[in-house]
Amino acid sequence: MFEKLSIAAVYPEMLLAVMAIVIAMVDLFVKCPRRTTTYALSLITIGVVAYLEAVAATQGQTVYSFGNMVVSDPMGSWLKCFAALAVMVTLVYGRPYAAERDMLRGGELFTLGLFALLGMFVMISGNNFLVLYLGLELLTLSSYAMVALRRDSAVASEAAMKYFVLGAMASGFLLYGLSMLYGATGSLDISTVFKAVASGQIKHQVLVLGLVFVVCGLAFKFGVVPFHMWIPDVYQGAPTAITLMIGGAPKLAAFAMTIRLLVEGLLPLAVDWQQMLMVLAIASLLIGNLAAVAQTNLKRMLAFSTIAQMGFVLIGLLSGVVNGNTAAAANAYSSSMFYVITYVLTTLATFGIILLLAREGFESEEISDLAGLNQRSPLYAGVMAACMFSLAGVPPLVGFYAKLSVLQALIASGQTGAIVLAVFAVMMSLIGAFYYLRIVKVMYFDAPITATTVSAGADVRVVLSLNGALILILGILPGGLMALCAKAIVSTLGT
Repeated sequence: MFEKLSIAAVYPEMLLAVMAIVIAMVDLFVKCPRRTTTYALSLITIGVVAYLEAVAATQGQTVYSFGNMVVSDPMGSWLKCFAALAVMVTLVYGRPYAAERDMLRGGELFTLGLFALLGMFVMISGNNFLVLYLGLELLTLSSYAMVALRRDSAVASEAAMKYFVLGAMASGFLLYGLSMLYGATGSLDISTVFKAVASGQIKHQVLVLGLVFVVCGLAFKFGVVPFHMWIPDVYQGAPTAITLMIGGAPKLAAFAMTIRLLVEGLLPLAVDWQQMLMVLAIASLLIGNLAAVAQTNLKRMLAFSTIAQMGFVLIGLLSGVVNGNTAAAANAYSSSMFYVITYVLTTLATFGIILLLAREGFESEEISDLAGLNQRSPLYAGVMAACMFSLAGVPPLVGFYAKLSVLQALIASGQTGAIVLAVFAVMMSLIGAFYYLRIVKVMYFDAPITATTVSAGADVRVVLSLNGALILILGILPGGLMALCAKAIVSTLGT
């Protein structure tokens, strides 16, 4: 761990910011309706940034910069690398869809995507309350604009307004909580806040009141009950390419922000925030799974599925500290990190198939639209089936190992009620299996409602095939990614 006066810690962010502006200017001179030049420049930029973050992560150094306001550590670097790859895949899947719906009249999709990614990077690297909040606002403001990008769609405009109003409220919660913590501790620096809280000289009631608002703001970003109201409406109303943009990579940034605030800053208050996360996790697993069963709209069903899946992420986060003992922390937080990474991987492939099936004038948003997909395209039906089995937690797919690692961390923590919570989570997963397997049944056993063949560009076919293969490969050989997560979390906790 060391401080650098140089700007080496933020080279990727600087490159991303500069290129986002350059690409926006270059796009003014692009005449191609599919924005091929803008698209290629965006993918190259994101690829270079992902490579830089991967190199930084493998070096294993923790670097503080800008007066401790920014931190570059292995956990942050890996999460930024995976977030960049997720945005890249999103743009590959979403470009044909956007082109058919007149969303590429300008290069806003690519420019806003790059600025959203920059916001995620700032959230992941923030070691200061203000930096974290700036990153969050950059991400959310870009997201609001992207949801409303399809100008002729009243449904998308309505979704953007709901997202904006609820997002502004959640940002207010978070900012109010952070301001209370600042007032109590006298610092915006996360490590200084940790020392102040650990000293025991600050009134516990003031800290807990600020903590409640902070947890509310974080819960909104995860989309967990009772801060889930925006998820089903925004997922359904937003253009599908944008649904993937806001439902995939930002979950990695939300996880990092939670680790920065709750673990690195407020770990002495773990007994308080873990109880809050337990209530949120139980409510999310229950309501998310039960509500998903009743859905006929595929995107809305996946929205409630997301709420339930984030409940598992919270289970990992609440298992780290037992009676002040942090021995189980690395195992718990690394299992949660593994879960959120594999969830994003599966979500990318799931929405990739939905985008692939959509065509001009047809959205492919209903579960019935998948009827007989196996007869039209066995490959894409197989990828979608792998995604559904993975989300349901069926071995040997990666979702099974993700759920297993989180439940193992919960039981290993030895907390009061850990066994009961684990059994409850498994029971909720069984309910979840119903609506996931229903999609598999529709694809393989229902008669197709259209004879239209499924076609896609070479880039989409290659990326989607790799995406589906990774879901299986990481399920059979999860050790590498799990070790990577464990090493990153240990490094972060050690500083």
